[in-house]
Amino acid sequence: MSEARFFVDTNLFVYFRDATEVVKQKQAAEWMTYVSRQRSGRTSVQVLNEFYVTVTQKLKIKLPREEAWKDVSSLMRWNPVSIDTAIMHQGRAIQLRYEFSWWDSLIVASAMKARCEYLLTEDLSDGQDLDGVRVVNPFTVRPDDLIR
Repeated sequence: MSEARFFVDTNLFVYFRDATEVVKQKQAAEWMTYVSRQRSGRTSVQVLNEFYVTVTQKLKIKLPREEAWKDVSSLMRWNPVSIDTAIMHQGRAIQLRYEFSWWDSLIVASAMKARCEYLLTEDLSDGQDLDGVRVVNPFTVRPDDLIR
């Protein structure tokens, strides 16, 4: 399991910083600790953009821009996947096949490009296999549940 890669979607990062969601914040912290220790976390530039906008504009208690940018800068060390034409073409194929939103399709395509076995998100169906990328809802599944 230690070699498995986990693609982290926006909601996990957001809940990690959202002090108004105590239960989800704790669950997000558990996942962030796990992927950080294992050095198995992956993400995309799209996710980092969504995170920044959400925590600085949409939360009840907004993060100061400087603090949010520090988080984004730190996550840039994960070498996030950039959206290019290949990701867009793959995203379109995923959208047609699974009928996902465009943004979710790009997330899945990015997870595939990053060669991730797992996609940590609450936006898709937990347990769904997307051509080798398994969707895991990080708020119903704990890291220990996958390790066993």
